[in-house]
Amino acid sequence: MQKNYRKTLLACYLGFITQAITANFAPLLFLKFHTDYAIPLGKIALIPTVFFFTQLIVDLFCARYVDRIGYRRAVIASEVASAAGLAGLAVLPELLGDPFAGIMICVLVYAVGSGLIEVVGSPIVEACPFENKSSVMSLLHSFYCWGVVGVVLLSTAFFALFGIDHWKLLACLWALIPLYNIYNFATCPIEHLVEDGQGMSIRRLFQVPVFWIAILLMVCAGASELSMAQWASAFAESALGLSKAMGDLLGPCLFAITMGISRVIYGKYGDRLDLGGTMLGSGLMCLACYLLASMTASPVAGLVGCVLCGFSVGIMWPGTISISSRRLPQGGTAMFALLAMAGDLGGAFGPSLVGWTAQQAGDNLRAGLRVGCAFPVLLVVGLLVMKKMAGRGNRE
Repeated sequence: MQKNYRKTLLACYLGFITQAITANFAPLLFLKFHTDYAIPLGKIALIPTVFFFTQLIVDLFCARYVDRIGYRRAVIASEVASAAGLAGLAVLPELLGDPFAGIMICVLVYAVGSGLIEVVGSPIVEACPFENKSSVMSLLHSFYCWGVVGVVLLSTAFFALFGIDHWKLLACLWALIPLYNIYNFATCPIEHLVEDGQGMSIRRLFQVPVFWIAILLMVCAGASELSMAQWASAFAESALGLSKAMGDLLGPCLFAITMGISRVIYGKYGDRLDLGGTMLGSGLMCLACYLLASMTASPVAGLVGCVLCGFSVGIMWPGTISISSRRLPQGGTAMFALLAMAGDLGGAFGPSLVGWTAQQAGDNLRAGLRVGCAFPVLLVVGLLVMKKMAGRGNRE
């Protein structure tokens, strides 16, 4: 019987939507946690830190062990953990004596699920016999963007209709998506990138110069994306005079929409485009957006730069994965896990550097974003170096 790889693709789409839910649902409730459970804001600020740090640990774990566990077991475990963590938010904070401890346990659990799908989802799709895999990969990663938009807009609509006091019901409703996806991953065809034992080891990967360039590209991709995305709400507030709540919704939503659009466009027309050239153009556009946001005196122009930056960074993460797969076809799961870890490191380091620089400059956000210009510049340099290595016919 012919295998239905479209079912595999659908399962991975829902997996990336689940990742977006786990990353973005709890932040919508930060103020509710603060008022209902009397949790200090300083403690609440630890929630995203713990979430992303847990993902980094999962990335490292996957690099060594996921091939032994198997893709199917790992990806089903990701959906189980995501569903359990989201549903647990409705129960554990009040079941335990310490609500903050209950919340953090749930965050840890669904962060494990998020980290697993981040690492395993891409190689599962890459191993499917699709044509124009870079286009398929770009489309896959667009579903994270649509997941961000969906969780923000639908959650906001739910709160408007039923009241934010019913957030526990919504947490359970969001948990239904990974719960349903367990069946998809249990029954869809899943292939492996390389034969058992044939994938490159971590030590071997780090001996290959082009892999270090790929790591640099991923760090810059994560930093370029999240350094701007995390400050999108500030631009929305200053440009349009909105409340903080509306600014949080509008800025990140517009950023995610433009990022998703760019990934869909490449997913549809990628077979007609040169991936390396497209990424170079994206890097230069990203630099222009950072300069516009950081140099202009107009808050509206700054917001435009911020929103268009979402379009420019869209191809960076999935494009780096596709380039790495072409250059290192034996890279295996370890390569995907280490690339995901590099992207997460960039996503953690970049916004912190921008914020620290802004603070040192007297809370001048534009000064922080000027430092952020270094990320797209380094990405462009890395792409040029990789292109030169390819021109010499030097795979390694």
